[in-house]
Amino acid sequence: MLATPPSPAPTQHPGIVMAAAYSGGRRVSDVDIGEAGEWSRRPGHLVWIGLYEPSEELLAQVQAQFSLHPLAIEDAKAAHQRPKLERYGDCTFVVTRTAQLVQGRIALGETHLFVGRGFVVTVRHGASVSYRPAREKAEACPKLLAHGEDYILYAVLDFIVDNYAPVMETVLAEVEAIEDRILRRELRQDEVERLYLLRRDLLRLRTAVVPLVEVCRKLEHGDLVAIDDEMQPLFRDVSDHLLRVQDEIDAVREVLAFAFEASLMLGQAQQTVITRRLAAWAAILAVPTAIAGIYGMNFENMPELKWRYGYYVVLGGIVAACGVLYWRFRKSGWL
Repeated sequence: MLATPPSPAPTQHPGIVMAAAYSGGRRVSDVDIGEAGEWSRRPGHLVWIGLYEPSEELLAQVQAQFSLHPLAIEDAKAAHQRPKLERYGDCTFVVTRTAQLVQGRIALGETHLFVGRGFVVTVRHGASVSYRPAREKAEACPKLLAHGEDYILYAVLDFIVDNYAPVMETVLAEVEAIEDRILRRELRQDEVERLYLLRRDLLRLRTAVVPLVEVCRKLEHGDLVAIDDEMQPLFRDVSDHLLRVQDEIDAVREVLAFAFEASLMLGQAQQTVITRRLAAWAAILAVPTAIAGIYGMNFENMPELKWRYGYYVVLGGIVAACGVLYWRFRKSGWL
């Protein structure tokens, strides 16, 4: 069957990133949302639509074109969903979480995927890079893209998981730098706060990654969705990548915990050294204080009170006693 010749690009609408029709793994036309349903019902054709923070009106148009379930649309509107996979009739609804570094913090976004016969719709919210590289990669392999919805679902999931890697690499580099500083000096207040923020961000990232592992396993084994046998190993590969990311998150969080504890122990050790020095000097100063206190008492009959060399002997005794104490404390490492 001859492919339909490409038509002019549809009018740009806020929230629409791309909307295209494919046949035999090749892009044949850009499409308008109002015609997307018709294109998806053509034999051998597939519609791929990408949306970014769409309005309710735009989601309603997409819902009408592909008869999407109201509950899934409601989730796509609200966002802030936990990664999951649900089946609504002939449509599969997948929720994933994306990650991106924004001003040194791990920002989480959200992507919803509607996958049905002849169509795939992605809805992005929040922090997320463009899926254009994933689309271009898929379009560069018509043989794989010919597998249809299954391959597009894999391509998007794989792209999301791959983008966890640069986030983890940046965080790991910063953690290693903090570790090096811990060995040289006590951390400042802002550095300790940074340790806490990184650990909290990694916990949030972990809550986004772990449920996605279960989603990929369901796709791999076809528990809820009938996946092409040739595509199942690809979803297994995504699961392996996710498990690797999960292990990296756990390892970095453990390193951060050790770094935090090391910082506290170094601080306590520094306080102990200061306390020892203060105690040693207090002991040294106690000698002249005690002697001066004794000879400062208002008694008429005191030994050596009228002795000609008493003043010099007392001063010499004070200096000698303080010198012995200083030597002992210095030898024991208190000074």
